[in-house]
Amino acid sequence: MGFFDFHHHDAGKNLGIYNLKFNEIPPENYFSAGIHPDAVADDFEEKLNWLLKISAHKNCVAIGECGLDGLIDVEEKLQQKAFLAQIEIANSLQKPLIIHCVKRFSQLLQFRKMAKVPMIVHGFNKRKTIGDDLLKNGFCLSFGKSVLYNVNLQEFLKDFPTEKLFLETDSSNFEIKELYQKVADLKKISLEDLTQKIKENLKNLQIPI
Repeated sequence: MGFFDFHHHDAGKNLGIYNLKFNEIPPENYFSAGIHPDAVADDFEEKLNWLLKISAHKNCVAIGECGLDGLIDVEEKLQQKAFLAQIEIANSLQKPLIIHCVKRFSQLLQFRKMAKVPMIVHGFNKRKTIGDDLLKNGFCLSFGKSVLYNVNLQEFLKDFPTEKLFLETDSSNFEIKELYQKVADLKKISLEDLTQKIKENLKNLQIPI
């Protein structure tokens, strides 16, 4: 049984979406390409030109991670400009967006209206009210290692709609199967049913596995 890792940083991993770095040679497997909020201040135009080219690659299945971050020393207007530019690329290619968001969830909602493609907030580990608001506004959520120990997040996941669900390792070093098993247990479904549901969710994003 394969366990799809929705957002990871291991170029050698076969099943999942690798987060490609700027000017890095693409792997043979699926990857996403984007400009992280902490990278928009330097050589933005060069990075945007790179993204325009690499995003057309057959193995590039998503744009990102990109988004908004309230904890970094990058001008907010510049972050918003970069985010909007990447939404426009995603719209033109009809590829989903993998979203990085820190302390800017209220701002994120206005950008949802501009996107004509699915938006997936990766590494979600916030309180239920934020999660519910994102769901109400059409976002999908991808969960990571926090689910293994965060009791509030576990409670949120019990009733979380599986059709909006993805799972990831991000930059953490652990087995993705452990996360799949934990979520299956929380939702009282089999591991097979959970992997099949996520496979269907990926198909809805035009990502065949």
